[in-house]
Amino acid sequence: MRWDNLVENPTTAGDTALFGTSAVTTRTFDTPEFRGITFHEVRARSILNRVPGASRMPFEWTVNPYRGCTHACVYCFARKTHSYLDLDTGLGFDSQIVVKINAPELLRRQLASRRWQGAHIAMGTNVDCYQRAEGRYRLMPGIISALRDHANPFSILTKGTLILRDLELLRQAAQVTEVGISVSVGFTDRELWRTVEPGTPSPERRLDVVHTLTEHGIGCGVLMAPVIPFLGDHPDQLRATVRAIAASGATSVTPLVLHLRPGAREWFMAWLGQHHPYLVGRYERLYAEGAYAPKWYQRRITRQVHELATEFGIGPADRGTPRRISAHAEPVPAEAEPTQLTLL
Repeated sequence: MRWDNLVENPTTAGDTALFGTSAVTTRTFDTPEFRGITFHEVRARSILNRVPGASRMPFEWTVNPYRGCTHACVYCFARKTHSYLDLDTGLGFDSQIVVKINAPELLRRQLASRRWQGAHIAMGTNVDCYQRAEGRYRLMPGIISALRDHANPFSILTKGTLILRDLELLRQAAQVTEVGISVSVGFTDRELWRTVEPGTPSPERRLDVVHTLTEHGIGCGVLMAPVIPFLGDHPDQLRATVRAIAASGATSVTPLVLHLRPGAREWFMAWLGQHHPYLVGRYERLYAEGAYAPKWYQRRITRQVHELATEFGIGPADRGTPRRISAHAEPVPAEAEPTQLTLL
């Protein structure tokens, strides 16, 4: 593993240090929920990440308390980032998790800086901040608290049910700033889920999260992602997914077709060759021009999903409208903390 370039005090402009070599602690836990997973606990130098200007993302800043993800989604575009540390982008990405244990206090300090202008911060856009590791390290409560205390707008995208643990903090934050919550559900096909997203809660449990958030006054959209060509894009599958999303009370549904960036592409195509070899040629042709499916295909999926959303009474996400908690929302009753360790 290459930690040598991760120095606390860069000596040249080319150094892109994240944390110091002396601050890396590697742990394994012999418990059923973490068996086979290695955690690299680090003290990060910075937690606010500027999104490259060439990115297609509609936000400029992100916070990523983890690198690597036990959701083990075979298509995850973030796999390439593991190679920056000489970690494997396949099984290593799923089982070698970097934990920035000082993320909450570091974020609080950076938000207090005079240079920080209070820009929107997106979370869960690289790897899921509510993956299983969060159940142990509990970084998100401190992160949300810091954002709340500085009235800094933020959004969270997740596949994890553990977000419900922090429901009260989200309610408090939304009283003072713009808070956007989205849950990722690309399909409701259980067989497809078990093979491409083996470490995630089931689509039904994720939609239960949407329902619970909505019941407690937090508007929650669904990112219908990814729509997987030839495996999850049949009209009947799209209809079943949008119908379930509508039934959950989602405020919006936004489809996103699978994209295959370097790192993810190799891992996904190897999986495809093992599970659906008859589709390899079709994928090579569909993605011949690069990471993204052709515009005509993306437009077709978007049109179909939007038509179904209109039929079921929901629409595409309005990025200009924050999802806020009503000032008159009823208090949240005390409940046992949810967990995302049981997938069924």
